[in-house]
Amino acid sequence: MSIDPVAFSIGGLDVYWYGILISTGVLVGLLLAMRQAQSYGINDELPLVFLFWALPLGLLGSRLFYVIFNWSFYSQNPHLILAFRQGGLAIHGAVLTGVLVLVVFCKVKKLNFWLLGDTLAPSLILAQAIGRWGNYFNQEAYGVETDLPWAMFIDGAYRHPTFLYESLWNLLVFAALMVLSARRHHQGEIMVKYFIYYSIGRFFVEGLRTDSLYLGSLRQAQVLSLVFIVGGIFLLRWLRRTQDEAPVKG
Repeated sequence: MSIDPVAFSIGGLDVYWYGILISTGVLVGLLLAMRQAQSYGINDELPLVFLFWALPLGLLGSRLFYVIFNWSFYSQNPHLILAFRQGGLAIHGAVLTGVLVLVVFCKVKKLNFWLLGDTLAPSLILAQAIGRWGNYFNQEAYGVETDLPWAMFIDGAYRHPTFLYESLWNLLVFAALMVLSARRHHQGEIMVKYFIYYSIGRFFVEGLRTDSLYLGSLRQAQVLSLVFIVGGIFLLRWLRRTQDEAPVKG
């Protein structure tokens, strides 16, 4: 079955499902973050203000991350480096850029980095779960061939729908983070657990994909996932040693 990546056109400008789904994820995530901010006792406008900082820089970071790991192509085609509409975004680039932006944002606004990170983490993973469906309409981010009952016919063969696997995993992580948010004991633990839990699923899903970015002979996403898992475990231990044991309400 042929999937049209274009949802509709306005005045000759094509509007893609990928963009619609990413935008939907951002909007839903923003509304959730504003609600989370209220529950933590902080200004519910902060997630919106942060979004104005993080969205353009995160988009740029995700693109440059993709370009760096495909430099053999883009070094020969530099005019395509910022050709966002031709595809090529890396979620790890967006997340890492977002963390850097969050550090600067909290410094400038004199905010608690860990507390705001906890506020935003569930929204981020929910937005990722929604945005992953853009890969379906683009017929990308799929896996190797398989004869499993849920295989999808993509690129001339029945394949693992790895975008679906990751979307479902992200929804599970979202549910876990929301439960943990109601009874967290240390500031920062929700954000750190986002990195750990997301990375566990991403590590295994990435092993099935056919379009991975590589660090030499290693899959870049798997390497980063291991770094986030191990680093996150040590960071959780540090948070528990340096903060009081009493539950944190905000």
